[in-house]
Amino acid sequence: MGYVFSDGQFYPEDAPAIFSNNRGFRFADGFFETIRVFNGKPLFLEHHFSRILDSLKAYQMDRPINFALQKIEREIIELCEKNSVLQGGRIRITFTRKAGGFYLPTSRDFVYTIEAMAIPNNRFELNGEGLKVDIYPDIKKDVNKLSIYKNIDCKLYVLAALYAQEKGLDDALIQNYKMGIIEGTSSNVFLVSNGVLYTSTLEDGPVAGIMRMQVINLALENNIKIYECTLSPQNLLAADELFLTNAVKGIQWVSSYRTKRYYNDMSQKLTDLLNETAGAMNTV
Repeated sequence: MGYVFSDGQFYPEDAPAIFSNNRGFRFADGFFETIRVFNGKPLFLEHHFSRILDSLKAYQMDRPINFALQKIEREIIELCEKNSVLQGGRIRITFTRKAGGFYLPTSRDFVYTIEAMAIPNNRFELNGEGLKVDIYPDIKKDVNKLSIYKNIDCKLYVLAALYAQEKGLDDALIQNYKMGIIEGTSSNVFLVSNGVLYTSTLEDGPVAGIMRMQVINLALENNIKIYECTLSPQNLLAADELFLTNAVKGIQWVSSYRTKRYYNDMSQKLTDLLNETAGAMNTV
């Protein structure tokens, strides 16, 4: 039997933990954070907590005095222990505004729910078989001040993932209304051309991923040139490599976009560097 941590209490994972007046359920009034676990401990938690604070400000939710990094870390580790997530795992924290009101809320306070589940690997593994991707054509992503956060209104990503499944693809790439390639259904996008890394600029509307930031930092620390810019479909066709990143899977290399084929040399190099960083941070 697993558990969730919701509004300050542990509940069995199959027990009701929210009510029908929850504003996340009613209005998608909230956001979430996904965190990788190494050796039973949350990885890059300081960066995730910083994004949580930024998200609270963007969604106009008030931070209580006792809401601190150390508190969240204790709750995550205790939940991991209760759920036997002692090695690799994934955490999801969902933040919603407290119940009350209709479109106009009656409160700026929030509640949050933490979920924890084990995953097989206690390190980042580069996928052995490359992903097949294409562009999702039906809906484009709006670019606004909330674009860079992980909004719980995920219908664009859900529909794009269903499109990929219907087409026999592993993932679909999302565009903004200026036709820039900005992200995958649960990932940021990087391409490599002549040994130089490129990723979509935050001004184009991708989620400001924690793993995106880690890859950028690793590149800078290892003298790999990297640019944040607008990515076009033409850039995909000219690239030597294409890979996707997120906090749980790390780096996933893409083998094909339509008729284009890619290598994975940079993907493997960055995965090795990422594991060195994660191992140094979470040494038992």
